[in-house]
Amino acid sequence: MKITVIGGGGVRSMFLAKSLAQSSEELGFTEIVFMDNDEKKLQIFGTMAKQVSKRIKPELKFRMTTDAVDAVKDADYIITTIRVGGDEMRISDERIALDKGVLGQETTGAAGFSFAMRSVPALAQYCELVKQYASPGVKIFNFTNPAGVVSQTLRDMGYDFTFGICDAPSGFLHSVARLYHAAPETLTGECYGLNHLSFFESIKLDGKEIMPGLLEDPRLYTETDMRFFQKDLVDHFGCVLNEYLYYFFYREEAVQHILDAKVTRGEVIRDVNRHMMEELSGRDIEKDFERCLEIFEHWYGQRNNAYMANETGVAGADKPWHFDIYEKDEGGYAGVALQYIRAQITGKESQMILCVPNQGAIPGLQDEDVVEITCTIRKEECRPHRVEHPGSLQMELIRRVKSYERLASEALREKNIAKAVNCLMVHPLVNSYSLAVKLVEEYLEANKEYTEGWR
Repeated sequence: MKITVIGGGGVRSMFLAKSLAQSSEELGFTEIVFMDNDEKKLQIFGTMAKQVSKRIKPELKFRMTTDAVDAVKDADYIITTIRVGGDEMRISDERIALDKGVLGQETTGAAGFSFAMRSVPALAQYCELVKQYASPGVKIFNFTNPAGVVSQTLRDMGYDFTFGICDAPSGFLHSVARLYHAAPETLTGECYGLNHLSFFESIKLDGKEIMPGLLEDPRLYTETDMRFFQKDLVDHFGCVLNEYLYYFFYREEAVQHILDAKVTRGEVIRDVNRHMMEELSGRDIEKDFERCLEIFEHWYGQRNNAYMANETGVAGADKPWHFDIYEKDEGGYAGVALQYIRAQITGKESQMILCVPNQGAIPGLQDEDVVEITCTIRKEECRPHRVEHPGSLQMELIRRVKSYERLASEALREKNIAKAVNCLMVHPLVNSYSLAVKLVEEYLEANKEYTEGWR
């Protein structure tokens, strides 16, 4: 069985390699291919990923390639994690929005639409190659941001073999498990909403509901990503909030924090990646892997510790970060995809959180709307759990952002400027026709290398 990673030259490639290698025997992977069109990054981070795989499962075939056809040919499963335009284009997206007092975050903010203008055409090209060359029944798990808009658009384009994946909900459940000193598999959660805009209405430990006690536990607000929220806001909702909801409920504070910091998240990541690559370039990764790993740990630790710190004003962690190759994989970046594959291969029923068509699960949304929701996975079935009584506050925001995503999908598929204005105009973090017009004009100009045919 062959699994391919498109975007295998990314900084997180070692995480993917660890997950795939540790699960390879159980799931029957015989070949792993990491593909990237940036040969330099592939040689650095792809080679480090290859060394991780070699140490975990030396007999496993691990290849790297810059040839997309070679990568997808006969692939059974594909993971896509690409950044079209690189870090510099992300920074441009953020700054264009911030200059107008609008949040420039690349998934929930206005910058997400600009990123999607580049992501969707590239992913559609890969999907066409997949239809032509991959194995029948192939599944694509997309990590590429903005995952909500991208997942909706790809599905609307007819690529029903694609699934949007995000590790934020499962990562949160892992953090709660640590609070209770429990094994992650003993914890389940009922989640509903959209990507980076979802709510846990129920969390159970060994089948027992723990939500009321969890919301009153002070550790929730210091040791998990709920640390970004004040408890009085949580009391309004009576449930757990995805950390990215910070940008909606503290909108003006988020923008001001970023302006005060004088540096965007994209600029932080660009600088970290630049320093990391400078130190790793020219090293013999195969012969000097341990030293290369130390360099990676230092710089990735800085990136990790700064997560949402500038945006929230909540100081990040200040502690060493370590990548343990042999420690049992918690899942993380690839864990959600592997959980789906495991259920499909073994036939054993599993619950997981995916971005899938609504199919009547969330009342008030259309069946074809892509939502982020807890699903039951069986061998040939992915069934989203019906939400009987979604909260009114939750649904008000979900409906508005879903309207944005629907319009964004139309604009991207039709390359329609007027519909691009419409989608940003209704986006709650823009909420202005005049701002939407300016943003679309500047994003079209910034993306002119990628936006041929827009009218």
